[in-house]
Amino acid sequence: MIDSDAARMTWGSQRPVHNRKADMNLWFRLIWLLATFRMRPRLKMPGGASLLPFRVWFHDLDTSLHMNNGRYWTLMDLGRTDLVLRSSLWRAILRHRWVPVVNAGTIRFRREMRLFRSFNLETRILCWSENWLVMQHRMLMQGRDGGEIVAAVALVRAAIYDRRARAYVPVERLLAEIGITAQSPAPSPEVAAFLASEEVLRGAGASER
Repeated sequence: MIDSDAARMTWGSQRPVHNRKADMNLWFRLIWLLATFRMRPRLKMPGGASLLPFRVWFHDLDTSLHMNNGRYWTLMDLGRTDLVLRSSLWRAILRHRWVPVVNAGTIRFRREMRLFRSFNLETRILCWSENWLVMQHRMLMQGRDGGEIVAAVALVRAAIYDRRARAYVPVERLLAEIGITAQSPAPSPEVAAFLASEEVLRGAGASER
């Protein structure tokens, strides 16, 4: 049974509908996530990783007959949602009417994913600042030798926004809501480079106004 409260909590930007069948498929994936998250073990935060199984279907394809680049980002929304659901942070988000937001992201495509290919989406928190979380998504396939193949890897900077306070919720408070006290790990070189590039882009955008 779907939790009606959890169903009101989403994490991701709204997108225009271009393909009704593809859009319905995304709704089915979201409904599946909401209906089954209580069957999976609670995630130990902040280091626990969400792992969701998927398969490439016809409506995921582009004209090159592999998964559309935009579909990667859409599925990653579900990965972040699963992380929030299985850490029980969704309860605080609904109670306080907070809003999950993403303001930056970068992705590297390494291998194509063709029709009917099964894969797992891994989502985890890498580090955080006072108000922002840096999260990593990896699309993982199994090779013929049984080894792991990374089809794509992405970094996003995400946060929880308090509309009433008109401010981002401190990460320390988010962790406290689920009974955790922790210090952020040091950013890895790739995370530091990602954050630095975002600062440069933000400065460039401000100068163009």
